[in-house]
Amino acid sequence: MIRTPLTDLLGIGCPVVQTGMGYVSGARLAAATSRAGGLGIIASATMSPSELRYAIKKCRERTSAPFGVNLRADAADAAERVGVIISERVPVASFALAPKPELIATLRDAGVITIASAGARRHAEKAAAWGVDAVIATGAEGGGHTGAVPTSLLVPQVVDAVGIPVIAAGGFFDGRGLAAALAYGAAGVAMGTRFLLPRDSPVADAVKRAYLAADVTGTVVTTRVDGVPHRVLRTPLVDRLEGAGRIAGLLRSARNAAAFRGVSGLRWPELIRQGRAMRRDSELTWAQVLMAANTPMLLRAAMVDGRPDLGLMSAGQVTGLIEDLPSCAELIEAITSEAEQHLKGLGGYVSPGASPGAR
Repeated sequence: MIRTPLTDLLGIGCPVVQTGMGYVSGARLAAATSRAGGLGIIASATMSPSELRYAIKKCRERTSAPFGVNLRADAADAAERVGVIISERVPVASFALAPKPELIATLRDAGVITIASAGARRHAEKAAAWGVDAVIATGAEGGGHTGAVPTSLLVPQVVDAVGIPVIAAGGFFDGRGLAAALAYGAAGVAMGTRFLLPRDSPVADAVKRAYLAADVTGTVVTTRVDGVPHRVLRTPLVDRLEGAGRIAGLLRSARNAAAFRGVSGLRWPELIRQGRAMRRDSELTWAQVLMAANTPMLLRAAMVDGRPDLGLMSAGQVTGLIEDLPSCAELIEAITSEAEQHLKGLGGYVSPGASPGAR
């Protein structure tokens, strides 16, 4: 047991958070993580509100431990999803990308703990001023949408800037990383790529093998997926996206937008409203908004259909250090045990009663 302000806030046994990952973080993975002592999070962006409600109920059937739901504040139905979280008495809500103050207020008034993600100090400061309970500081090493500041520089910045628990993310996969994050002043770690690869993950074996085969140089940050920096596994598909001309990219995006409409059940007016919201909140061009339709469809090809050759695989650089497929319980137990050993070992460097500069 490692007790921190994060474990006290969430009521969990280990300061480890499994991040929300589209098509991956469903009831099965979230429940397995929470049951093991961490905080499991259901990713709702790729679910309809009714699917989200079902996933919450299935997660609660599997564990009585706290878990959370991740949502996008820029979704046209974000308020409806917040209503589902509140009505189903989910204890924690986390935000992908920028949160909105009115959604934070609604959740907090209902007693839901809120967590925001930030890739820069100013974003963390803004979210803290809006009243979130904790913030995930994600460094450039992390997978998916990423910023430019390395974790080792971002986390101390955010810790010094906000007076709430900070969760370090980007490059963490073991107990040494947890001990390092605590030394930086963080209250825990969040991991995405590491939680793609336990046996409890629904990701297909062929996709898991692609992650395990990558080295620390096997990822690339590209803007050719949805118009903003996105760290993914380097594959022939990604190389083709990088080499495609602007017109070809937009045509591909239009096809994916149509396919996403069919899968999600959304009508064109609803997609257009979401696009307008994305432009307003993220200052994206219409071309970038159109490109954003690539993400759910390309993720689906890999994470649902099990086709690493045809799909997109968000990945942190840490994928090059992961070599095994434990269960969530084995993973969290190993992280906790290793972190305890390193924290105790670090105490040996301090000589009781010695003054600075003493010889």
